[in-house]
Amino acid sequence: MRKSEKVLQVSMIRLDLDGIPDCALPDGHAIRWYRKGDEGTWVHIQQQADQYNTIAPQTFVREFGTDVSALAARQCYLYDPTMLPIGTASAWYGDARRGATWGRVHWVAILPNMQGRGLSKPLLAVVCRRPRELGHTRTYLDTETPRIPAICLYLKFGFAPEIACDADAEAWRLVRPHLPDRFRDTPPLDRL
Repeated sequence: MRKSEKVLQVSMIRLDLDGIPDCALPDGHAIRWYRKGDEGTWVHIQQQADQYNTIAPQTFVREFGTDVSALAARQCYLYDPTMLPIGTASAWYGDARRGATWGRVHWVAILPNMQGRGLSKPLLAVVCRRPRELGHTRTYLDTETPRIPAICLYLKFGFAPEIACDADAEAWRLVRPHLPDRFRDTPPLDRL
């Protein structure tokens, strides 16, 4: 996608939580759940990885609040073999319009110098399994049109386009030409 092209939100849904791919972490890597004080780690990772949003400490509080027990159950961090944090993702609550059965895959990020090493797959596998453990039966995520590698990863994990309005249709119209052939005709799902 060209830099000059507009950036639109892309919504994707998974109507069940069955069949999440098994993806083992590379040797020496680890995942752990949020601990008090991880807010700065999250901000650092997101500031490095996200070129489309302005990330500040307030972003963390706006997106996740301050409930330590909710964060400990829903937000994870990926560590390299030296125990340096290199990624994060959250199995967050769905929004009110969707209802309690929906979980949300939220703010997935890997440091840029660690991208392309297959680390996003095990991180996403962990965060996609978590909603079921927390009582959700389906999940969704939002991303942006330029994030083609992420969209392809989400499609591999069983997420499908959500076309609920004209803006969704426009976003997928922009994305489809940039997808590998096997994903171009992925049908949208009705989120009943």
